[in-house]
Amino acid sequence: MIEIIDRPDASELVFELEGHKAHIEYRIHNGKLIIVHTEVPEALGGRGLAGALVGAALDKAEAEGLTIWPWCPYARSWLQKHPEEAGRVAIDWAQPPE
Repeated sequence: MIEIIDRPDASELVFELEGHKAHIEYRIHNGKLIIVHTEVPEALGGRGLAGALVGAALDKAEAEGLTIWPWCPYARSWLQKHPEEAGRVAIDWAQPPE
């Protein structure tokens, strides 16, 4: 089990495993938790860790009464593939600004 830490000062949810750092970069604006970028090093790939980060973003949004706005393509795809999880909070499916 990994421990994902919210670092609001750095606008990221992060964990370290086996000497590698993985994170979700987010922004909070107008009642929305905007998922900007998800990054898991290749050495940690294939373990569902990026999904765990998106789940942590859902937990944060749920606890703080925020809507998720997934700008990150991975997060958007994960939320679409896991409607049972995504249904815990409001999701803004609008495309991100260019």
